[in-house]
Amino acid sequence: MMRSHLLLFLFVSLCLIGCSPENEAETLYVAAASDLYHALTEIGEAFTEETDIALEFTFGSTGLLTQQIQEGAPFDLFLAAHESYIDRLMEREALLPDSKAYYAIGRLVLMGPALPEGDQLALDYLVDPEVKTIAIANPEHAPYGKAAQEALETSGIWEEIQPKLVYAENIRQAYQYAESGNADVGIIALALMNETEFPYEVIDEDLHLPLMQALGIPAQTEKEELSRKLAAFILSEQGRSILQQYGFDLP
Repeated sequence: MMRSHLLLFLFVSLCLIGCSPENEAETLYVAAASDLYHALTEIGEAFTEETDIALEFTFGSTGLLTQQIQEGAPFDLFLAAHESYIDRLMEREALLPDSKAYYAIGRLVLMGPALPEGDQLALDYLVDPEVKTIAIANPEHAPYGKAAQEALETSGIWEEIQPKLVYAENIRQAYQYAESGNADVGIIALALMNETEFPYEVIDEDLHLPLMQALGIPAQTEKEELSRKLAAFILSEQGRSILQQYGFDLP
């Protein structure tokens, strides 16, 4: 009888070991700006293939992800669409102090079914009566939305096109509005253009402040070593090459 109990105990122990958080320890939880949806997914696949470390991504607007990290969300790495959000978290000691690094410079494009193909377009085109709706990410918490507002202000048409604006939660949602036809035009991240069939035109980078994109490691991570390994991979020649393929400039 005692032997049966001992065997049962050993069997249960082995099951618990097999179901222990060993696999969980090899999974990194990554918060990332939504402009990185395609590029970071590809980088992640290459990283996992090389290291056997699994990645779980949460894509969203940089502002909302910043708020979640401030409130203690259990992320192991954060890739923001603008460095100011990394600096904000650094000031509040929500990121490891030596973990900030620049990984990309974002670019904006005009894109959508209402755009004529083959023409060099200026933002002035948006005042055309044929353009009824313009999708941008919300400037309040999305760096690409703020850059879009800056570009429109520099062009002198921000006030005039106000009634046409449709605000999206993040830049990927703005892309979806334009791609689905729910907006005639979108001001979108170039990095999201790899699957679109619609015409698009890159916006002059001098019309807005640079979208200097930076990453940092949340202070609450329990996987600092693995987080640094992933950050180094993103900043490696292989990671930077993938970022360039999706239209990012390099810092």
